[in-house]
Amino acid sequence: MIVYHGSSAEPFDKFDLGHALEGDGKVKFGWGVYVTDRYGTAAHYAFNKKRPENKDFYVYTVEIPERTVDNCLSLLKGVPVAASIVKRVEDKLGEAIPEEAKVEGIPFRKYLANRLTGNIGPVKKMTDKATVAGEKTASEFLSAIGVDLIEWPYNWQKPEAEKNYAVLDERIVRILSIEKVELDPKGHHLVEGSQEKIKTY
Repeated sequence: MIVYHGSSAEPFDKFDLGHALEGDGKVKFGWGVYVTDRYGTAAHYAFNKKRPENKDFYVYTVEIPERTVDNCLSLLKGVPVAASIVKRVEDKLGEAIPEEAKVEGIPFRKYLANRLTGNIGPVKKMTDKATVAGEKTASEFLSAIGVDLIEWPYNWQKPEAEKNYAVLDERIVRILSIEKVELDPKGHHLVEGSQEKIKTY
């Protein structure tokens, strides 16, 4: 599927998760290449609050695997983790995942991050927070069993609208084109018509 990535870094030819923390320095929705299904949202994300001196903004149009129930961990509220993903995780770990960790994608991801890095404790604690190292380990584990994407809504009040994704393996992200864009200085939103093609692949 075709999605978009915003950046204020110098244009690059391929994604490298070694730079994963150079955006806002967080792993809020899992370790991966962050993309969105709306061009204007990617442009908005190109503004880096930690590097306001960066004045050039780029939107990458990229191709990633189609989202399926089997290859995407949904973080949507009220959506339980897909049975096929739970089974693969349990088979790989050789143990059952607690029920509390399977009710939604967020506690599942946190539980897995803590379990894989030896941060064992009460399930409530293991589903609450995770370290960056834990998030990275969990994403690598999920990728190894065929989970390509983590999905969450741009607007949690309208989860049926546009979606954001973390692609867990940068090698499955194919850049199609790069465009330089302008953002308005107040809200850092796309100035329509400012798109300038930099490169096509």
